[in-house]
Amino acid sequence: MKFSEKWLREWVNPNLDTEALVEKLTNAGLEVDAVEPVAGEFSGVKVGQVKTVVPHPDADKLRLTTVDVGEAELLSIVCGASNVREGLKIPVAVIGSVLPGNFKIKQAKLRGVPSFGMLCSAKELGLAESADGLMELAEEAPVGADFRDYLNLDDVSIDIDLTPNRSDCLGVAGVAREVGVLTSTDVTAVDCSEVKATSDKTFAVTVSASAACPRYLGRVIEGINPEAETPVWMQEKLRRSGLRSLGPVVDVTNYVMLEWGQPMHAFDLDTLNGGIQVRMGKAGEKLTLLDGQEIDINPETLLICDENAPLALAGIMGGEGSGVTDSTKNLFLEAAFFSPDAIAGKARSYGLHTDSSHRFERGVDPELAQQAMQRATALLLEIVGGQAGPVTEIVSADDLPQPAIITLREERIKRVLGLALEAEEVSEQLTRLGLDLKRENASWQVTVPSFRFDLSIEVDLIEELGRLYGYDKLPQTRPQGTVLTSNITETETQLERLQNLLVDRGFYEAVTYSFVEPKLHALLAETELAPIKLANPISADLSVMRTSLWPGLMQALVYNANRQHDRVRLFEVGRVFKGTLDNIEQHRQIGGVVYGSRQPEQWSEKERTVDFFDAKADVEALLAVAGGDIRFEAEAHAALHPGQSARIYKDGKAIGWLGALHPKLNKPVDIEGRVYLFEISLSAVLQSEIPAFTPLSKFPAIRRDLALLVDDSIKAGQIEDCLSKVDSDILKAFQLFDVYSGDGVEVGKKSLAVAFQLQHGERTLTDEEVDALIKTVTETLEQSVGATIRS
Repeated sequence: MKFSEKWLREWVNPNLDTEALVEKLTNAGLEVDAVEPVAGEFSGVKVGQVKTVVPHPDADKLRLTTVDVGEAELLSIVCGASNVREGLKIPVAVIGSVLPGNFKIKQAKLRGVPSFGMLCSAKELGLAESADGLMELAEEAPVGADFRDYLNLDDVSIDIDLTPNRSDCLGVAGVAREVGVLTSTDVTAVDCSEVKATSDKTFAVTVSASAACPRYLGRVIEGINPEAETPVWMQEKLRRSGLRSLGPVVDVTNYVMLEWGQPMHAFDLDTLNGGIQVRMGKAGEKLTLLDGQEIDINPETLLICDENAPLALAGIMGGEGSGVTDSTKNLFLEAAFFSPDAIAGKARSYGLHTDSSHRFERGVDPELAQQAMQRATALLLEIVGGQAGPVTEIVSADDLPQPAIITLREERIKRVLGLALEAEEVSEQLTRLGLDLKRENASWQVTVPSFRFDLSIEVDLIEELGRLYGYDKLPQTRPQGTVLTSNITETETQLERLQNLLVDRGFYEAVTYSFVEPKLHALLAETELAPIKLANPISADLSVMRTSLWPGLMQALVYNANRQHDRVRLFEVGRVFKGTLDNIEQHRQIGGVVYGSRQPEQWSEKERTVDFFDAKADVEALLAVAGGDIRFEAEAHAALHPGQSARIYKDGKAIGWLGALHPKLNKPVDIEGRVYLFEISLSAVLQSEIPAFTPLSKFPAIRRDLALLVDDSIKAGQIEDCLSKVDSDILKAFQLFDVYSGDGVEVGKKSLAVAFQLQHGERTLTDEEVDALIKTVTETLEQSVGATIRS
């Protein structure tokens, strides 16, 4: 919200300088972003009037002018502006003047002709960033007056960064109300008394979407002067608030919006047909907006229409076909309350953000439309003339926001703020804020005004009191309470332990967006899981909710690889989202990506690119923390290499995936080389088994090795499954330690070497016991996988 200090002081004028006023506003939560002069530093510039204009004898683009600046003699000034003409009133920098940038005006000769000053543009005076010609002043501008005094340019523009809950301060009236409370100064509001109708002319209004538009006001004004100009005082207030003048009718609606915070719109009445209809959009409808953009109407958009077609996006922007032009003579003036829920997000869905939508999205006072209508009518009649008809008002009382009634307790104020405020002070401050109070014993019954959408419960009122008292003045009280111990159990592994384990293995933790690009998601996620689409995404690249951590991790990998990082190991702990918008399921996952060499470059080991088993070792280390029966089964995943992908199972339940990125995806994701990915359900990893103690045997252990001859199709996991089923009290462990195929092994076969550790807890083993076990093992392997002992 940007406004000029002088405009604010017309409403409330505390005995504070600019710096103190800005500090008050910031400390009260209305953070001031910028304070800027409304004009450049200049002096000696006067209001002048051009008396004569003749061509320069030696230059086609120059003119010789005589200018009246209120002195005894006219000044001869050479000018090159295209809009210079007789009778024009302009700012004149006389000899001795100093313009912005310390540019001093001296007598000069232009193409041999003396010039005794300079006719100025708005840019040369620091009033605009660009200008096409001289700055033209109103006919009533007093010749000879100091230009700076004429426009009251000893002023600053104050720009406030308002939080979304303070829509009541999106107008000078709201800021003035705040300043009045902060400084205990009375506020002088402008006159908004009823403007009597001088015409019977009305225009029919029907509202079919009353929930989205509970209040709509319209008024016809006939016979305005299309040649009227916006007065200088209004143009200046608009300029100092960041808006340019667009003609008197539009300027008045913008002025009322800045003054009161109520957006308004004016239609050219002669372009309307039948009557105004406030309704929701229909499929296939189109509208060309004031900025020339043609849009396709979403059926969920609230529209202002006539009988033939849409005229405007309600609360956002008007249409080009019904807008006010330089030839408009009859107006239909609109002021309405649109529900924030009906407007929120709609402007952005069309790629728009306007002053109107900014206010309606946050909430406009539902009782303000009548006041704004009277104020705008009075200004229009004063500036462009015409005959005003009666106000047409359509109200749905059931759909209007109802005022909140809150009980505020003295004891609660003291408890929350840490100090006791005087009852009189509480009553005065809340009353100045516009709240209605009724004293009841040690509390107040507070009725919240319609313009404060952010006050709904008791602590909201206490926050207001603390804000007005001054956050910097509140006492510092050490919090007291009991320390709550966390519920740590051995059946659940701490997440921090898993994170530290991966960091110890050379990983870096990444945090990526929960929203991802649809095409990348389709490449990497499981094909049967359709992602949830966002109705109002930040951008097209962040338009669906992730069902996997892999898209974000791959983007992070590509980002780093493009910046000359040739060894990348990243992991992430985050949520994935499945289901539908109406029923979203959130699951926490832990995932990772491995790329590049196995070890950093070093002298003791040759460089080797990471492979599937390196990535598998990282996953196994992660899963070993929690324990359980972990298995890796070769299964297909659309994003993984067909020969290097595995489904991970814990206690028979699928918990994740591990594998190499499918080669066909390297080009689409823009990465060269082999990439390995894993993703596991976090809950499965965190759920751990309680370790049980087994006494150590005092008796010696025996190792026996077997060389098994099996078919090439037999996997090591099948051997392990088979050996795990052997029921023996002396078989403590077994380990596959070698795989061989080649000379001495027939084609289609391979040799697996398995080491067995044998030990008894209470006695020394005999050869007979060992031989019997080995026999049982070989028979079991032969029956299950067709293994034979290699001779």
